[in-house]
Amino acid sequence: MTGDRPRTRTSAWRPSVAGITEVFHAHFTDHAYPVHTHDTWALMILDDGSVDFAVDRHRHGAAGGGAVVLLPPDVPHDGKTVNPSGFRKRVLYLDTRVLPERWAGAAVDGPVHGDGLLRRRIHQLHGVLAAPGDEFEAESRLALVRERLLFHLGAAPVRNPEREAGRPAAALLDSRISSGVSLNEAASILHAHPTHLIRCFKQTYGLPPHTYLTGRRIDRARRLLLAGRRPAEVATMVGFYDQAHVNLTRP
Repeated sequence: MTGDRPRTRTSAWRPSVAGITEVFHAHFTDHAYPVHTHDTWALMILDDGSVDFAVDRHRHGAAGGGAVVLLPPDVPHDGKTVNPSGFRKRVLYLDTRVLPERWAGAAVDGPVHGDGLLRRRIHQLHGVLAAPGDEFEAESRLALVRERLLFHLGAAPVRNPEREAGRPAAALLDSRISSGVSLNEAASILHAHPTHLIRCFKQTYGLPPHTYLTGRRIDRARRLLLAGRRPAEVATMVGFYDQAHVNLTRP
């Protein structure tokens, strides 16, 4: 869905990633949101410019390309541009499977975060969400974003007694090359927390699970292409979203 009007550019879509209800990108140069609420969390990064907003009647400001703003569900807030150049933002709307509502109070108390690591993780997630077919990577990146948000909200770090999840995870991915597996399903099968699973895997193999799975799919695709299979057929057989992925693997 896209919308264009003078001095305003927006785009929005709903990705096939559990927990993300909407992705919204916008450039506003003269805009003011009236007081309203969402039934989801709103996680915003500014790419440039400044925005002034109130959360539960307390005013805040965010400026520059380093700000991260987290607004909780069902809490009144507004927003407006500060100067003629406006601001550019990217927003993820997250449901309570990602962040429980019990952390809303902490978010109201401190909605703006100058955290370079968190912003980088959100930026990387937006990059993955821009193209369909990379849902497993998006789930992995969302899990790391969630972990960092919970850190800022004051949640205790997750402790998982299972420290050898890397190799069982690789075996699971090898058995699901074509069909794939969601991060939450893999974590449930292996009795590990999602972020713990990602870290164990990277420690064992030197790369995250979604990169490992893509590499295994490429290996299988190359063998099928060498055997004379058509790229469109190979894409379906190895679990890629479309033929464009397979064309990159041709010898």
